[in-house]
Amino acid sequence: MQKNLIDMVDSYAETKRDEVVYHYNNQTNTYLDLKHYSDALAKHIDAMKLPANQPIMVFGGKSFEMIATFIAIVKTGHSYIPVDVDSPDERLVLINSIAKPVAVVAVEDLPVSLGTVPVITKKELGNIFLEREDYQVTHPVEGDQTFYIIFTSGTTGVPKGVEISYHNLMSFVDWMVGNDFQLPDDLQMLQQPAYSFDLSVMSLYPTLFKGGTLHVLSKKMTDNFLVLFTTLPTLPINVWVSTPSFMNICLLEPTFNAENYPALTDFLFCGEELTARTAKMLKKKFPKAHVFNTYGPTEATVAMTQIEITDEVIQKFDRLPIGYVKNGMHIRIIDDDGHVVSDGKQGELEIYGSSVSKGYINNPEKTKRVFSTLNDQPAYKTGDVATVRQDGLIQYYGRKDFQVKINGYRVELEDVAILVDKQKYVKQSVVVPKYNAQHQVSMLIAYIVPNENHFNNELDLTAAIKSDLKNSMMSYMIPQKIIYRKSLPLSPNGKVDIKSVINEVNSK
Repeated sequence: MQKNLIDMVDSYAETKRDEVVYHYNNQTNTYLDLKHYSDALAKHIDAMKLPANQPIMVFGGKSFEMIATFIAIVKTGHSYIPVDVDSPDERLVLINSIAKPVAVVAVEDLPVSLGTVPVITKKELGNIFLEREDYQVTHPVEGDQTFYIIFTSGTTGVPKGVEISYHNLMSFVDWMVGNDFQLPDDLQMLQQPAYSFDLSVMSLYPTLFKGGTLHVLSKKMTDNFLVLFTTLPTLPINVWVSTPSFMNICLLEPTFNAENYPALTDFLFCGEELTARTAKMLKKKFPKAHVFNTYGPTEATVAMTQIEITDEVIQKFDRLPIGYVKNGMHIRIIDDDGHVVSDGKQGELEIYGSSVSKGYINNPEKTKRVFSTLNDQPAYKTGDVATVRQDGLIQYYGRKDFQVKINGYRVELEDVAILVDKQKYVKQSVVVPKYNAQHQVSMLIAYIVPNENHFNNELDLTAAIKSDLKNSMMSYMIPQKIIYRKSLPLSPNGKVDIKSVINEVNSK
């Protein structure tokens, strides 16, 4: 690393001033725009005289103003918490109460009041971005200071905020732009996930660091197949970043192939398991492209392993490996007692090194439960079951606990069940995953013991429950199917026997 990330991005305002950094909804913004916007907001934040090195919440969608706000905040020595515009009001309130941000930047209008925390409104932000300020970056986020905080779901219905430091982030960025991937120098990156999902970091900061262009898809666009495939062919992307689930959607389109996307040379996948079936279909459509499978929990800064999925790898493995560990990171496989198991045996994957987070913000109990120090480096127990071969290649075999990935999003089943249990028509519930033949979660199914109600049939009851759930959880967490029972099976200790329900669902 020769330059601070912020210095590097700012330098492009001179060397690439009129080059496009952000392409979204037929609008483009340049590196000079990014410097002007972020400098103006940084000066405004400094003038607010907020407590130093404390987080600032950013509420919004995928607009250019979002990343300009991120850069402005870290210029002032604060970390940022991205909260997506599609988040339920309850989640917004919860994140505010847990993280205790010293300010909120409303890139989009806030749907609820957040008490006494200072808010830069959407209108105020628009006026600030019109200003031209001569701002000197003297106190940016650096070293082990927190750069951003991503909130994931939690086991008690309360989300957890993962703190990622500047050092964590740059360890990741250096790896991404280095020899392991050998991405094009002129990065033209697809940006598909919401900024509240850490997969977004895989495209965002490597692109900014290299002075490339982000080609951004809105949720509205990705939800509409016709609009998506009217737009995608017009984008000069050379590097694709997404979950395998999003790729599975795209592979249904006959025109999605190398002939119609001649610039597209690299595919990077993270967030959930990449299946051999998906890889085969992709390689058939893009035979000369480089396809990379990567792995990493949010707590390890997006990803920390990689392997190029060649035809040979596909032929050799029924279940694709998740790769080799990046420089600066280390792994070990442990049993339930924390003892290291021998090569080739299954156990929990424990990771340690430069990418591991400092923990969960304002949650010392949960931090202590899964974070520790190993060989004088931060360590994290992933809860993932894996093996490691003698050559260092890692195979993944699923979750140790009841945490799953669906469409790339990490979901804790107990978290969803707690929110389902709060609904007025629900007496008791359990939420379980239904797996497909490729070991991916195809849907979430809720088993519910209903309260007495006025509905004439189960169809109407289901519609009412799902309608209520939209107010308390993200759309990807809402169970796609509901099965009604008079009672739920119990384990010997009197708890709902979630394992038996999982077995029932997946034995059909």
